[in-house]
Amino acid sequence: MTLGSLAVTGNAFKRSGAGLPLSYSDSMPYCHYFGPEVDTIEYLDRLISDQGSGVDLPAGVIVETIQAEGGINVAEREWLLGLQALCRKYDMLLIIDDIQVGCGRTGSFFSFDDMGLDPDIICLSKSISGYGLPLAITLIKPEHDIWEPGEHNGTFRGHNLAFVTAKRALELFWSNERLQKQVEAKADLVGKALRRICNKFPHARGRVKGRGLLQGIEFEHAELATTASRIAFGKGLIIETSGPESQVLKLLPPLTISEQDLKKGLEIIEHSVGEAIAELGISPKQAASG
Repeated sequence: MTLGSLAVTGNAFKRSGAGLPLSYSDSMPYCHYFGPEVDTIEYLDRLISDQGSGVDLPAGVIVETIQAEGGINVAEREWLLGLQALCRKYDMLLIIDDIQVGCGRTGSFFSFDDMGLDPDIICLSKSISGYGLPLAITLIKPEHDIWEPGEHNGTFRGHNLAFVTAKRALELFWSNERLQKQVEAKADLVGKALRRICNKFPHARGRVKGRGLLQGIEFEHAELATTASRIAFGKGLIIETSGPESQVLKLLPPLTISEQDLKKGLEIIEHSVGEAIAELGISPKQAASG
């Protein structure tokens, strides 16, 4: 929540917490922000190349391959490759924020594995410590690492115990493909369950979004996600919402969750969505009339 971090987030609520204008960054449209027919990489290229656009040449570009808090918006591989090419064209650093979607969340360790991406800086946190201890890591290409020891500091860095557990977690979970295959299998289970919910309640106008064990349902009736989240909490399940209007019911389960617990949670979500629809009085007739 520093001014630098707030300057590169798009959430209006979080930005307003700064209490003063945020500068030194510009927000640009994400993949398919204007719809699939608009090439937002071309849009960005035009702004940078035009000396009269009012946009200065950036030192770097910070991007999430999946905008988790932004509503589980998934960037296409071709778009990310286009962004990388743009960074190389204008000598900008490509910085990938893999804090929420990395460390196996999408299956492979990095969310961009097998995409042909070669970022200059990668931000990691969340489950990197392996056992719930706070830890954040910034990976920097050697040619860009100008920091003296201890000069680049942060809230969760230099935590010795977390270093030990992180090393052990890497040895346990990433010495082979076992965890990755488990995540992929659970992700398939989640995707099928969420699609079943959408098919069961078509008048809720929900659509499934995401990859791996970061998936959710985006509802046209934005209040449905918040209501379902509240009802699920009363049933013993904590589930977040995301998106600018909290319109997405977002699943972010532990990667090591048992299949039994996962199925139980998905059942609670299904019941909660049904009860939320009834509570809000959303009927098939209302949905049809728009």
